[in-house]
Amino acid sequence: MSKKGYLSRYFLILNKIRNTRYITLNEIVDYLKYKFENYSLDDDDLRVGISKRTIERDIREIRTLFNIDIDYCRQNKGYYISNDSSENMNFQRMIEAFELFNSLNIAEDLSNHVYPEKRRPLGTEHIYGIIHSIKNRFLIKFKYHKYWEDTPSYREAEPVALKEFRSRWYVMAKDIRDNKIKSFGLDRIYDLEITNHKFKRPENYNINEIYKNCFGIINPDDLKPEKIILSFDPIQGKYVKSFPLHESQEIITENDDELRISLNLKITHDFIMELLSYGAEMKVIAPESLKKELCNVYKEALKLYMSK
Repeated sequence: MSKKGYLSRYFLILNKIRNTRYITLNEIVDYLKYKFENYSLDDDDLRVGISKRTIERDIREIRTLFNIDIDYCRQNKGYYISNDSSENMNFQRMIEAFELFNSLNIAEDLSNHVYPEKRRPLGTEHIYGIIHSIKNRFLIKFKYHKYWEDTPSYREAEPVALKEFRSRWYVMAKDIRDNKIKSFGLDRIYDLEITNHKFKRPENYNINEIYKNCFGIINPDDLKPEKIILSFDPIQGKYVKSFPLHESQEIITENDDELRISLNLKITHDFIMELLSYGAEMKVIAPESLKKELCNVYKEALKLYMSK
């Protein structure tokens, strides 16, 4: 069996146990046989005999390879994934990535029906090296190309954390130039070099606390979080409810006329740009300063269209 076949089986087992708590070996075997019969129409390498012994071995290997706790409950006579593992964001993203990869592979000959977004690489090839550098406190060197500059600049930095925003990854690192911690987009990093030069990690640096009241990647020290109240029309409100703007989002009112939410955030450029994207489907209720800021932006934009 190909490595692709083994990986497919591992992830199918994980997905099934995740969605069916206390599942028996017989149920897993039946599920895999059904799945592989469908997949084998597109990939002959997935044709394989599946037994209880095979599944038991797979479960042991999954525990070792992916560090996921799959346990057996004697009382309920079935396998389950512990809450700590199933709620882990890395586990959820891994399952999501596999499902997408497997689905798109099957759909290779359906180009007229499946249309994924075309985009340039987002620098994820640097993630492993940067995590290694953060963990071991190794200085990194790289070329960095800002979008508004014609040529890249050379940087030496001490990485302390990684943050994701809008499917882009950023490394938070202290720039040796001025000893300030800055964010560097991984998609703009080139010629990354991990040195053996050790650095001292900043004391009490906690990225979760630092960005707790921020939308996006901008975190000005001179701004304080404010209570923000937004009103969305009923249709847009459903999207905002299913995909919250921020972890501080709370619903104030929900009816046939509007969804009204509150947020506790610093009002940054990232956040204002997000609000502008909703256009007439969103209204700022508070604070007054944010209402004025958006009005000014709309007025300036209108001038562009009204000028001769």
